[in-house]
Amino acid sequence: MSQHFPAHRARKRFGQNFLQDLGVISRIVNAIRPAEGERLVEIGPGQGALTGPLLEAAGKLEVIELDRDLIPGLRVQFFNYPDFVIHEGDALRFDFPELVGDGPALRVVGNLPYNISTPLIFHLLEARGAISDMHFMLQKEVVERLAAEPGGTDWGRLSVMTQYYCAVENLFLVPPSAFFPAPKVDSAIVRLVPHRELPHPAKDEKLLAVIVREAFSQRRKTLRNNFKGRIDADQLTALGIDPSRRPQTLTVAELVMISNHLSEQGMTVDKADKAPKKRPRSNVGHGAPAADSASDSHRDSASGERLDAESDAKGDARNASDHDA
Repeated sequence: MSQHFPAHRARKRFGQNFLQDLGVISRIVNAIRPAEGERLVEIGPGQGALTGPLLEAAGKLEVIELDRDLIPGLRVQFFNYPDFVIHEGDALRFDFPELVGDGPALRVVGNLPYNISTPLIFHLLEARGAISDMHFMLQKEVVERLAAEPGGTDWGRLSVMTQYYCAVENLFLVPPSAFFPAPKVDSAIVRLVPHRELPHPAKDEKLLAVIVREAFSQRRKTLRNNFKGRIDADQLTALGIDPSRRPQTLTVAELVMISNHLSEQGMTVDKADKAPKKRPRSNVGHGAPAADSASDSHRDSASGERLDAESDAKGDARNASDHDA
């Protein structure tokens, strides 16, 4: 079943695909389980498909919307909710900790723009102390990478760096028919819960990001070759890691172990950068359609490192650069 909203032409430059399936909307809200008194923040409310049910459950809601043409409709639609607050602006530049102040941690939800979903997630991870959990609609392939396990083809830098900071759960798929206009790819809902205490704390998180980047820069090579010049085979063996293994078999704990060993040996990001290693070129150019958000070149805000497109990127982005509920 679909829900009808006030007419708004989906903008190609925002790549908007509006969620309209009532069954999917209900399932998303049930997964979030909003409660009265909680601080909910919705990124990209669009035409308010999720906004209404969230407001009904929590009584108050703050939304961040970049498309100024949608804002008047949201104000009219939810005028009878005095605690409904609209922030017009870019979520990538939004100060989430400032929003919390002395209040409870935020619960962040959203139907995220695919072309900025990965840097936006890292931006939010940087503010993880102010966030209790996150529920996002993303391209299915991106969610599969976020929730991947070591040893599979989806396991990579995005998996490692997200799971270093969060518990990740792939909740359910959302078909293209749930949107108007219908996208070209499947979507999925993911739950991210920031760790209150890191299970495997790194001594230097920026160095960890460098090590993770280099580990997956050439996925088909062994660790002995990928880490050449950083750590030798004997040192890897001493850490209990077979140097003939490939990077996609390494767990978060093992990558942290390697990073911490190098940190103890005096390695820093500055020293690591003095001996740059060959990295694969990204085929994602300025203004070109992205392969998917997991592999777009982006700024990892949580670590300060530049993560480039993975050489084995796969899948198409939604036929747009942005989508809204």
